[in-house]
Amino acid sequence: MKKKDNKDNKENKAKSPEVVLKKRVTLASNVSCEMEERKSIFIGHAAPVRSEEEARMFIEAKRKEYHDATHNVYAYMLNDGALARYYDDGEPQGTAGMPVLNVVKMSGACDLCVVVTRYFGGILLGAGGLVRAYSSAAKIAIDAAGMAVFEQYAVMRIVVTYSDYQRLTVALAKLGASEDHCDFGENVTVLCAIEAARAEEVAVTVSEMTYGKGKFTVLGYEERASRVK
Repeated sequence: MKKKDNKDNKENKAKSPEVVLKKRVTLASNVSCEMEERKSIFIGHAAPVRSEEEARMFIEAKRKEYHDATHNVYAYMLNDGALARYYDDGEPQGTAGMPVLNVVKMSGACDLCVVVTRYFGGILLGAGGLVRAYSSAAKIAIDAAGMAVFEQYAVMRIVVTYSDYQRLTVALAKLGASEDHCDFGENVTVLCAIEAARAEEVAVTVSEMTYGKGKFTVLGYEERASRVK
């Protein structure tokens, strides 16, 4: 019986697509936060983005929403910092877009865009005051958005008998696998997902629990949020 289990595991491995294990930290939500600095209103907007096109769309949306603002400064970073852009929107060079980008870089996240909207209050802040205000507005928005950690998950199909199904659900819960869908036909077909690095644990569990009769197949891999910080 043990030899059969080993053979089944090898066959499952052979059918599994190759996966590159990686984690990606980005913002958990899209937020806007307001603050005041010497009568000027600064509104920080932060959002997760997956492409430069998404970043541009987010920027344009904020420009339209706050079309009457004095400035709409922005910065975004993609692909682990391989692509980074910023724009001062009329503020003195180095006092707005770059400070926002520095906050983005220091956040520990990637694939995010920040727009800081300013309504001028009539009092000049000076270079140092602008840097502090734009940095603060960007930081409070990023902090409010929170962080989400995305990982590669293995999406699996498991077929077991009705008598094994109850034990399977308990085992999957202990392993931390998410049960996405169940189909009750001649046998029970379960679609579930778990961190890609732990897919082999599920394969072994299914084989041992069903004495090699259960069927386990990795259908593919997809990125899912594993936790929010």
